[in-house]
Amino acid sequence: MANQVVVLVRHGETEWSRDGRHTGKTDIPLTDGGRRQAKALGAELSAWQFALVLTSPLARARDTCTLAGYGKDAHVRPELVEWDYGRYEGLTSKQIAVTNPEWSLWRDGGPGGEKAADVGRRVDRVIAEVRGVDGDVLIFAHGHVLRVLASRWLGEAPEDGRHYSLQTAAVSVLGSEHRDPVIRHWNQTPASGAQDG
Repeated sequence: MANQVVVLVRHGETEWSRDGRHTGKTDIPLTDGGRRQAKALGAELSAWQFALVLTSPLARARDTCTLAGYGKDAHVRPELVEWDYGRYEGLTSKQIAVTNPEWSLWRDGGPGGEKAADVGRRVDRVIAEVRGVDGDVLIFAHGHVLRVLASRWLGEAPEDGRHYSLQTAAVSVLGSEHRDPVIRHWNQTPASGAQDG
């Protein structure tokens, strides 16, 4: 659909995102601050009418969706779960650097978990579904998987998601211009949030 927009929402703050710990499949709840961020998203998102709402199955994304006012309309997609960090799950980048100072998630992936290409294949399925929808789409998920989704929306390699930083409770908007996929807005936050996780 030529004028379709896809609104991406990263979940609200968790204890691990606040502390900079890599949070993949571990089902960490929102902090009180994260719940406040999620509620604040409702007003931000009210400018659109969504034909489809999708969410990651993990509680931090589903709860953000519900607190923002879209829980009743949301469809869970396992493809939207966060990057599997493998043995680096729960560690900070600083902790990882002690034993593996040259490590890059985007280049090397999570040891025993996923590489960027694995995440890219998952989000490609979501993008195919979204592009078949007649209307705007809202997606609640996680920092790294949404960064890969944005890069794949633009036709870039999954690894190029490294260029698209996302804060917690950030709203980003994908669309098109003259049939070219574009980023209309990126990493806009109605409330302040943490950087990683």
